[in-house]
Amino acid sequence: MAKQTKTALGRGLGALITMDDLNTGGSSSINEIEISKIIPNPGQPRRVFDEEALDELAASIKSLGLVQPITLRETRNDKYQIISGERRYRASLKAGLETIPAYVRKASDENVMEMALIENIQREDLNAIEIALAFQTLIESYNLTQEKLSERIGKKRATIANFLRLLKLPADIQMGLKDKKIDMGHAKLLLSLDDPSTQLMVYEQIVEHNFSVRKTEEIIQALNEESPQKTQNKKQVKTPDEYKMLKSHLSNFFDSKVTFHINEKGAGKITIPFTSQEDLERIVQLFDSIK
Repeated sequence: MAKQTKTALGRGLGALITMDDLNTGGSSSINEIEISKIIPNPGQPRRVFDEEALDELAASIKSLGLVQPITLRETRNDKYQIISGERRYRASLKAGLETIPAYVRKASDENVMEMALIENIQREDLNAIEIALAFQTLIESYNLTQEKLSERIGKKRATIANFLRLLKLPADIQMGLKDKKIDMGHAKLLLSLDDPSTQLMVYEQIVEHNFSVRKTEEIIQALNEESPQKTQNKKQVKTPDEYKMLKSHLSNFFDSKVTFHINEKGAGKITIPFTSQEDLERIVQLFDSIK
């Protein structure tokens, strides 16, 4: 008799995906399953499959066969649902296979999604947003806390929390993360900005100028220093009207948000921000034109 699913839960990643646990009847046998009887898992956390990579895998399967079996569970009407190996299943379809080697085991809906998530994370097949959505689905569908989910899938609670925070970013930034226009380092920095419009503005600059994480950190640090909250924490100094007029004039002249910092004694500094090397060169040329 196959092991009960409950005994695998709560013991970390290894217990969830060991081959011994996946085999039917505790044996090491592999079943040949008609591919027409296999259906994908609707809860599959992976949303994007690279068609070119699938074609390459299909060509390999045509030549050598499928080396690594997929894992299935039997459902009603003599059908089988994929637990892990959907990419191999799709490539096998492309290769024209009629049967496919598979392990068959019993598993609940909850266990199936957990194991699909774990397999994809271990293979690094999921992008950050797919992982975040999978975490959110598990939490909401099965009424789990972040701590409980952490125990079940073997990930630190802080890691889960960081992924879930990504879902608070504007949709355009989430798409950029999925399409690998930015990485997790950029996304974490963007989350430090409270205003979605500012997040989008910085994101567009990152993509346009291919800013590194380090450069992005410098830009966001400068923006945070100018935030209203930071300003409220400092002793307010009333800016004379003529300074305000000068600030407005300089901002228009340089086409940049010029800022003034003035202390009680009237001393201070003028800051002219720039967003790229090209922008800096433009500002320098304006200075040259003044000469």
